[in-house]
Amino acid sequence: MNNDQTAADHPLDNRVINRRLFLGRALALSGTLLLPDGLAGRAASNIEPNHHHHSAHQPDKKLVASAEAMAVAAEAFFNSLSAAQRDKVRFAFHDEQRYDWHYVPRARKGVPLKELEPAQRQLALALLQSSLSQRGATKVTTIISLENILRELEQGRGPVRDPELYYFSIFGQPRASQPWGWRIEGHHVSLNYTIGKNGQVASTPAFLGSNPAEVREGPRKGLRALAGEDDLARALLKSLDDQQRRLAVISNEAPKDILTTNSRRATPQQPAGIGAGKLSGAQTNLLMSVIQEYADNMPRDIAQARLAKIRGTGLMNVSFAWAGGLERGQPCYYRIQGPSFLIEYDNTQNNANHIHSVWRDFNGDFGQDLLAMHYEREHRNQRHTHA
Repeated sequence: MNNDQTAADHPLDNRVINRRLFLGRALALSGTLLLPDGLAGRAASNIEPNHHHHSAHQPDKKLVASAEAMAVAAEAFFNSLSAAQRDKVRFAFHDEQRYDWHYVPRARKGVPLKELEPAQRQLALALLQSSLSQRGATKVTTIISLENILRELEQGRGPVRDPELYYFSIFGQPRASQPWGWRIEGHHVSLNYTIGKNGQVASTPAFLGSNPAEVREGPRKGLRALAGEDDLARALLKSLDDQQRRLAVISNEAPKDILTTNSRRATPQQPAGIGAGKLSGAQTNLLMSVIQEYADNMPRDIAQARLAKIRGTGLMNVSFAWAGGLERGQPCYYRIQGPSFLIEYDNTQNNANHIHSVWRDFNGDFGQDLLAMHYEREHRNQRHTHA
Protein backbone atom coordinates (compact mmCIF):
# COMPACT_ATOMS: atom_id res chain seq x y z
CA MET A 1 0.00 0.00 0.00
CA ASN A 2 1.29 3.40 -0.88
CA ASN A 3 1.42 5.63 2.19
CA ASP A 4 -0.07 8.48 0.16
CA GLN A 5 -3.23 6.54 -0.56
CA THR A 6 -6.23 6.98 1.70
CA ALA A 7 -8.72 4.48 3.05
CA ALA A 8 -11.19 5.59 0.43
CA ASP A 9 -8.86 4.31 -2.29
CA HIS A 10 -9.13 0.74 -0.99
CA PRO A 11 -12.47 -1.06 -1.41
CA LEU A 12 -11.43 -3.79 1.05
CA ASP A 13 -10.53 -1.33 3.81
CA ASN A 14 -12.48 -2.09 6.94
CA ARG A 15 -14.84 0.82 7.35
CA VAL A 16 -18.34 -0.49 8.09
CA ILE A 17 -19.89 0.42 4.74
CA ASN A 18 -17.00 -1.04 2.75
CA ARG A 19 -17.06 -4.20 4.84
CA ARG A 20 -20.71 -4.72 4.02
CA LEU A 21 -20.18 -4.08 0.34
CA PHE A 22 -17.23 -6.45 0.27
CA LEU A 23 -19.00 -9.26 2.08
CA GLY A 24 -22.04 -8.83 -0.11
CA ARG A 25 -19.90 -9.21 -3.20
CA ALA A 26 -17.84 -12.04 -1.73
CA LEU A 27 -20.83 -14.04 -0.60
CA ALA A 28 -22.38 -13.53 -4.02
CA LEU A 29 -19.23 -15.18 -5.43
CA SER A 30 -18.20 -12.22 -7.50
CA GLY A 31 -14.70 -13.65 -7.90
CA THR A 32 -12.91 -10.73 -6.23
CA LEU A 33 -11.05 -12.84 -3.66
CA LEU A 34 -7.53 -14.17 -3.91
CA LEU A 35 -7.36 -17.89 -4.64
CA PRO A 36 -4.35 -20.03 -3.78
CA ASP A 37 -3.77 -20.89 -7.45
CA GLY A 38 -3.39 -17.20 -8.24
CA LEU A 39 -1.62 -15.99 -5.14
CA ALA A 40 1.81 -15.63 -6.69
CA GLY A 41 0.55 -13.41 -9.45
CA ARG A 42 -1.74 -11.31 -7.29
CA ALA A 43 0.51 -10.69 -4.30
CA ALA A 44 2.34 -7.40 -4.03
CA SER A 45 6.08 -7.45 -4.64
CA ASN A 46 6.58 -5.75 -1.28
CA ILE A 47 4.45 -4.47 1.57
CA GLU A 48 5.19 -0.97 2.70
CA PRO A 49 4.82 0.03 6.36
CA ASN A 50 1.56 1.77 7.24
CA HIS A 51 2.11 4.93 9.28
CA HIS A 52 -1.43 6.25 9.70
CA HIS A 53 -2.65 6.67 13.27
CA HIS A 54 -6.08 5.66 14.52
CA SER A 55 -8.17 7.35 17.15
CA ALA A 56 -8.28 5.64 20.52
CA HIS A 57 -12.06 6.02 20.65
CA GLN A 58 -14.33 3.29 19.33
CA PRO A 59 -18.11 3.82 19.35
CA ASP A 60 -20.04 0.66 20.28
CA LYS A 61 -21.50 0.41 16.78
CA LYS A 62 -17.97 -0.02 15.38
CA LEU A 63 -17.15 -2.73 17.89
CA VAL A 64 -19.95 -4.79 16.34
CA ALA A 65 -18.67 -4.37 12.77
CA SER A 66 -16.04 -7.12 12.71
CA ALA A 67 -18.09 -9.50 14.84
CA GLU A 68 -21.06 -9.16 12.50
CA ALA A 69 -18.90 -9.51 9.38
CA MET A 70 -17.30 -12.69 10.73
CA ALA A 71 -20.66 -14.15 11.75
CA VAL A 72 -22.16 -13.53 8.29
CA ALA A 73 -19.14 -15.03 6.55
CA ALA A 74 -18.86 -18.01 8.92
CA GLU A 75 -22.53 -18.91 8.53
CA ALA A 76 -22.36 -18.66 4.74
CA PHE A 77 -19.23 -20.84 4.67
CA PHE A 78 -20.67 -23.44 7.05
CA ASN A 79 -23.97 -23.63 5.17
CA SER A 80 -22.11 -24.35 1.92
CA LEU A 81 -20.47 -27.48 3.33
CA SER A 82 -21.54 -31.10 3.02
CA ALA A 83 -22.50 -33.04 6.15
CA ALA A 84 -19.08 -34.71 6.22
CA GLN A 85 -17.30 -31.37 5.87
CA ARG A 86 -19.43 -29.84 8.63
CA ASP A 87 -18.38 -32.64 10.96
CA LYS A 88 -14.75 -31.71 10.27
CA VAL A 89 -15.10 -27.95 10.62
CA ARG A 90 -17.40 -27.63 13.67
CA PHE A 91 -16.20 -28.08 17.24
CA ALA A 92 -17.81 -27.30 20.57
CA PHE A 93 -16.73 -23.89 21.79
CA HIS A 94 -14.91 -25.34 24.80
CA ASP A 95 -13.29 -28.20 22.87
CA GLU A 96 -9.59 -28.53 23.66
CA GLN A 97 -8.91 -28.26 19.94
CA ARG A 98 -9.49 -24.51 20.23
CA TYR A 99 -6.26 -24.18 22.21
CA ASP A 100 -4.21 -26.66 20.14
CA TRP A 101 -2.52 -24.18 17.86
CA HIS A 102 0.83 -24.24 16.07
CA TYR A 103 2.69 -22.68 13.14
CA VAL A 104 4.76 -25.59 11.82
CA PRO A 105 3.80 -28.03 9.03
CA ARG A 106 1.84 -30.78 10.79
CA ALA A 107 -1.40 -32.77 10.65
CA ARG A 108 -4.34 -30.56 11.57
CA LYS A 109 -8.05 -30.85 12.22
CA GLY A 110 -10.63 -28.74 10.43
CA VAL A 111 -11.35 -28.45 6.71
CA PRO A 112 -8.42 -27.50 4.42
CA LEU A 113 -8.73 -25.43 1.27
CA LYS A 114 -7.70 -28.56 -0.64
CA GLU A 115 -11.02 -30.26 0.20
CA LEU A 116 -13.25 -27.36 -0.83
CA GLU A 117 -15.08 -26.88 -4.09
CA PRO A 118 -14.46 -23.50 -5.81
CA ALA A 119 -17.64 -21.90 -4.42
CA GLN A 120 -16.88 -23.18 -0.92
CA ARG A 121 -13.33 -21.91 -1.20
CA GLN A 122 -14.56 -18.44 -2.07
CA LEU A 123 -16.72 -18.44 1.04
CA ALA A 124 -13.83 -19.68 3.21
CA LEU A 125 -11.66 -16.85 1.92
CA ALA A 126 -14.49 -14.39 2.49
CA LEU A 127 -14.36 -15.46 6.14
CA LEU A 128 -10.62 -14.82 6.15
CA GLN A 129 -11.07 -11.40 4.55
CA SER A 130 -13.77 -10.48 7.08
CA SER A 131 -11.28 -10.90 9.91
CA LEU A 132 -8.35 -8.89 8.52
CA SER A 133 -7.52 -5.48 7.15
CA GLN A 134 -6.54 -5.26 3.51
CA ARG A 135 -2.90 -5.12 4.61
CA GLY A 136 -3.32 -8.13 6.87
CA ALA A 137 -5.06 -10.12 4.14
CA THR A 138 -2.24 -9.30 1.71
CA LYS A 139 0.34 -10.50 4.22
CA VAL A 140 -1.52 -13.76 4.89
CA THR A 141 -2.12 -14.59 1.24
CA THR A 142 1.51 -13.77 0.44
CA ILE A 143 2.71 -16.05 3.25
CA ILE A 144 0.51 -18.87 1.93
CA SER A 145 1.88 -18.37 -1.58
CA LEU A 146 5.45 -18.84 -0.28
CA GLU A 147 4.68 -22.56 0.05
CA ASN A 148 5.13 -22.78 -3.73
CA ILE A 149 8.56 -21.15 -3.50
CA LEU A 150 9.60 -23.46 -0.65
CA ARG A 151 8.52 -26.47 -2.69
CA GLU A 152 10.78 -25.36 -5.53
CA LEU A 153 13.70 -24.55 -3.23
CA GLU A 154 13.53 -27.80 -1.27
CA GLN A 155 12.75 -30.16 -4.17
CA GLY A 156 11.00 -32.62 -1.86
CA ARG A 157 13.72 -32.54 0.83
CA GLY A 158 11.54 -30.86 3.47
CA PRO A 159 7.97 -31.25 4.73
CA VAL A 160 5.03 -31.18 2.33
CA ARG A 161 4.68 -27.61 1.03
CA ASP A 162 1.15 -26.99 -0.19
CA PRO A 163 -0.71 -23.64 -0.28
CA GLU A 164 -3.97 -25.57 -0.01
CA LEU A 165 -3.13 -27.10 3.40
CA TYR A 166 -4.60 -24.23 5.39
CA TYR A 167 -7.42 -25.37 7.67
CA PHE A 168 -10.62 -23.67 8.80
CA SER A 169 -12.29 -24.52 12.12
CA ILE A 170 -15.41 -23.06 13.76
CA PHE A 171 -15.93 -23.32 17.51
CA GLY A 172 -19.50 -22.98 18.71
CA GLN A 173 -22.20 -21.32 16.66
CA PRO A 174 -22.07 -17.84 15.10
CA ARG A 175 -24.85 -15.49 16.22
CA ALA A 176 -25.76 -17.75 19.13
CA SER A 177 -26.43 -16.32 22.58
CA GLN A 178 -23.07 -17.71 23.69
CA PRO A 179 -19.53 -16.78 22.55
CA TRP A 180 -18.10 -18.53 19.50
CA GLY A 181 -14.82 -18.56 17.65
CA TRP A 182 -12.96 -19.65 14.56
CA ARG A 183 -9.43 -20.24 13.33
CA ILE A 184 -7.44 -20.45 10.13
CA GLU A 185 -4.17 -22.31 10.48
CA GLY A 186 -1.38 -23.80 8.43
CA HIS A 187 2.36 -23.35 8.02
CA HIS A 188 3.30 -19.88 9.31
CA VAL A 189 -0.31 -18.77 9.82
CA SER A 190 -2.35 -19.19 12.97
CA LEU A 191 -5.14 -16.67 13.48
CA ASN A 192 -7.45 -17.33 16.42
CA TYR A 193 -10.65 -15.37 16.99
CA THR A 194 -13.14 -15.36 19.86
CA ILE A 195 -16.36 -13.38 19.46
CA GLY A 196 -18.44 -12.37 22.45
CA LYS A 197 -22.19 -11.91 22.63
CA ASN A 198 -21.85 -8.12 22.73
CA GLY A 199 -19.71 -7.94 19.58
CA GLN A 200 -16.30 -7.79 21.22
CA VAL A 201 -13.59 -9.68 19.39
CA ALA A 202 -10.44 -11.28 20.82
CA SER A 203 -7.85 -11.92 18.11
CA THR A 204 -4.89 -13.62 19.77
CA PRO A 205 -2.74 -15.64 19.52
CA ALA A 206 -2.03 -14.09 16.11
CA PHE A 207 0.98 -15.67 14.46
CA LEU A 208 2.48 -14.85 11.06
CA GLY A 209 5.75 -16.19 9.71
CA SER A 210 7.64 -15.99 6.44
CA ASN A 211 10.06 -18.43 4.83
CA PRO A 212 11.87 -17.07 3.00
CA ALA A 213 11.73 -13.72 4.74
CA GLU A 214 13.01 -12.26 1.47
CA VAL A 215 12.77 -14.08 -1.84
CA ARG A 216 16.30 -13.94 -3.25
CA GLU A 217 15.87 -15.37 -6.72
CA GLY A 218 13.30 -16.02 -9.39
CA PRO A 219 10.42 -13.91 -10.71
CA ARG A 220 9.39 -12.78 -7.21
CA LYS A 221 12.90 -11.74 -6.15
CA GLY A 222 12.77 -9.03 -3.49
CA LEU A 223 9.36 -10.05 -2.08
CA ARG A 224 9.18 -9.52 1.70
CA ALA A 225 5.89 -10.59 3.22
CA LEU A 226 6.68 -9.06 6.62
CA ALA A 227 8.82 -6.10 5.61
CA GLY A 228 7.27 -3.60 8.02
CA GLU A 229 7.81 -5.80 11.06
CA ASP A 230 11.53 -5.87 10.25
CA ASP A 231 12.16 -2.38 8.91
CA LEU A 232 10.29 -0.40 11.57
CA ALA A 233 11.87 -2.24 14.50
CA ARG A 234 15.29 -1.86 12.92
CA ALA A 235 14.66 1.89 12.51
CA LEU A 236 13.88 2.12 16.21
CA LEU A 237 17.05 0.17 17.08
CA LYS A 238 19.18 2.42 14.85
CA SER A 239 17.74 5.54 16.50
CA LEU A 240 19.04 4.58 19.95
CA ASP A 241 22.18 6.20 21.32
CA ASP A 242 24.87 4.11 22.99
CA GLN A 243 23.37 4.37 26.48
CA GLN A 244 19.88 3.49 25.25
CA ARG A 245 21.22 0.61 23.20
CA ARG A 246 22.93 -0.89 26.23
CA LEU A 247 19.50 -1.11 27.87
CA ALA A 248 17.68 -2.35 24.77
CA VAL A 249 20.10 -5.06 23.62
CA ILE A 250 19.65 -7.88 26.13
CA SER A 251 21.91 -10.42 24.38
CA ASN A 252 24.35 -10.60 21.50
CA GLU A 253 22.83 -13.94 20.52
CA ALA A 254 19.25 -14.31 19.32
CA PRO A 255 17.10 -17.23 20.50
CA LYS A 256 16.30 -19.87 17.89
CA ASP A 257 12.58 -19.10 17.97
CA ILE A 258 10.02 -16.88 19.66
CA LEU A 259 10.22 -17.69 23.36
CA THR A 260 6.51 -18.28 23.93
CA THR A 261 6.36 -20.75 20.98
CA ASN A 262 2.83 -22.24 20.79
CA SER A 263 2.12 -22.07 24.53
CA ARG A 264 -1.50 -21.99 25.58
CA ARG A 265 -0.83 -19.01 27.82
CA ALA A 266 1.91 -16.40 27.39
CA THR A 267 3.79 -14.88 30.30
CA PRO A 268 5.86 -11.67 30.52
CA GLN A 269 9.50 -12.07 29.47
CA GLN A 270 12.58 -10.76 31.24
CA PRO A 271 14.77 -8.80 30.91
CA ALA A 272 12.35 -6.28 29.49
CA GLY A 273 14.83 -4.05 27.63
CA ILE A 274 14.43 -0.28 27.41
CA GLY A 275 11.24 1.31 28.67
CA ALA A 276 9.36 3.89 26.63
CA GLY A 277 10.04 6.41 29.40
CA LYS A 278 13.71 6.42 28.38
CA LEU A 279 12.93 7.15 24.72
CA SER A 280 12.66 10.54 23.05
CA GLY A 281 9.37 11.66 21.56
CA ALA A 282 10.48 10.65 18.06
CA GLN A 283 11.66 7.27 19.32
CA THR A 284 8.37 6.70 21.14
CA ASN A 285 6.60 7.36 17.84
CA LEU A 286 8.85 4.75 16.21
CA LEU A 287 7.95 2.28 18.94
CA MET A 288 4.25 2.94 18.35
CA SER A 289 4.74 2.50 14.61
CA VAL A 290 6.08 -1.01 15.21
CA ILE A 291 3.13 -1.87 17.46
CA GLN A 292 0.73 -0.43 14.93
CA GLU A 293 2.27 -2.52 12.15
CA TYR A 294 1.08 -5.60 14.04
CA ALA A 295 -2.24 -4.11 15.14
CA ASP A 296 -3.07 -2.98 11.61
CA ASN A 297 -3.19 -6.57 10.38
CA MET A 298 -6.65 -6.63 11.94
CA PRO A 299 -9.80 -4.77 10.90
CA ARG A 300 -9.88 -1.17 12.01
CA ASP A 301 -12.22 -1.64 14.97
CA ILE A 302 -10.10 -4.48 16.39
CA ALA A 303 -6.88 -2.52 15.80
CA GLN A 304 -8.32 0.55 17.51
CA ALA A 305 -9.39 -1.50 20.52
CA ARG A 306 -5.90 -3.00 20.78
CA LEU A 307 -4.19 0.39 20.64
CA ALA A 308 -6.66 1.95 23.08
CA LYS A 309 -5.92 -0.82 25.58
CA ILE A 310 -2.18 -0.15 25.30
CA ARG A 311 -2.69 3.57 25.83
CA GLY A 312 -5.05 2.81 28.70
CA THR A 313 -2.40 0.85 30.59
CA GLY A 314 0.19 3.52 29.85
CA LEU A 315 2.58 3.71 26.93
CA MET A 316 5.38 4.48 29.39
CA ASN A 317 4.92 0.91 30.69
CA VAL A 318 5.85 -0.57 27.29
CA SER A 319 9.40 -1.80 26.70
CA PHE A 320 11.52 -2.83 23.70
CA ALA A 321 14.19 -5.52 23.83
CA TRP A 322 16.56 -6.70 21.08
CA ALA A 323 18.85 -9.75 20.87
CA GLY A 324 21.35 -10.80 18.22
CA GLY A 325 23.05 -8.89 15.43
CA LEU A 326 22.40 -5.23 14.79
CA GLU A 327 22.72 -5.34 11.01
CA ARG A 328 20.21 -6.66 8.52
CA GLY A 329 21.04 -10.22 7.49
CA GLN A 330 22.31 -11.17 10.94
CA PRO A 331 20.20 -13.44 13.21
CA CYS A 332 18.03 -11.25 15.41
CA TYR A 333 15.11 -11.22 17.81
CA TYR A 334 13.03 -8.50 19.40
CA ARG A 335 10.07 -8.17 21.67
CA ILE A 336 7.74 -5.36 22.64
CA GLN A 337 6.00 -5.85 25.94
CA GLY A 338 3.42 -4.00 28.00
CA PRO A 339 1.25 -4.84 30.99
CA SER A 340 -1.33 -6.58 28.79
CA PHE A 341 0.48 -7.79 25.67
CA LEU A 342 3.62 -9.22 24.11
CA ILE A 343 4.91 -8.97 20.54
CA GLU A 344 7.75 -11.31 19.56
CA TYR A 345 9.75 -11.42 16.34
CA ASP A 346 12.54 -13.88 15.52
CA ASN A 347 14.62 -14.16 12.34
CA THR A 348 17.37 -16.71 12.88
CA GLN A 349 16.62 -19.84 10.88
CA ASN A 350 17.74 -20.49 7.30
CA ASN A 351 20.67 -18.08 7.58
CA ALA A 352 18.46 -15.40 9.12
CA ASN A 353 15.95 -15.50 6.28
CA HIS A 354 13.02 -17.09 8.10
CA ILE A 355 10.68 -15.00 10.29
CA HIS A 356 8.38 -15.98 13.15
CA SER A 357 6.23 -13.24 14.67
CA VAL A 358 3.35 -13.26 17.12
CA TRP A 359 1.04 -11.03 19.16
CA ARG A 360 -0.02 -12.48 22.51
CA ASP A 361 -2.30 -11.06 25.20
CA PHE A 362 -1.41 -12.13 28.73
CA ASN A 363 -5.03 -12.31 29.89
CA GLY A 364 -6.80 -12.19 26.55
CA ASP A 365 -5.53 -15.06 24.41
CA PHE A 366 -8.46 -17.16 23.21
CA GLY A 367 -10.74 -14.48 24.62
CA GLN A 368 -10.09 -15.34 28.26
CA ASP A 369 -10.71 -11.81 29.58
CA LEU A 370 -13.69 -11.39 27.27
CA LEU A 371 -15.17 -14.70 28.46
CA ALA A 372 -14.58 -13.83 32.10
CA MET A 373 -16.66 -10.67 31.64
CA HIS A 374 -19.32 -12.62 29.78
CA TYR A 375 -19.72 -15.28 32.49
CA GLU A 376 -19.62 -12.71 35.28
CA ARG A 377 -22.42 -10.82 33.55
CA GLU A 378 -24.44 -14.04 33.15
CA HIS A 379 -23.89 -14.92 36.81
CA ARG A 380 -24.97 -11.43 37.87
CA ASN A 381 -28.13 -11.67 35.76
CA GLN A 382 -28.97 -15.03 37.27
CA ARG A 383 -28.60 -13.61 40.79
CA HIS A 384 -31.00 -10.79 39.90
CA THR A 385 -33.47 -13.26 38.38
CA HIS A 386 -33.56 -15.40 41.54
CA ALA A 387 -33.52 -12.48 43.96
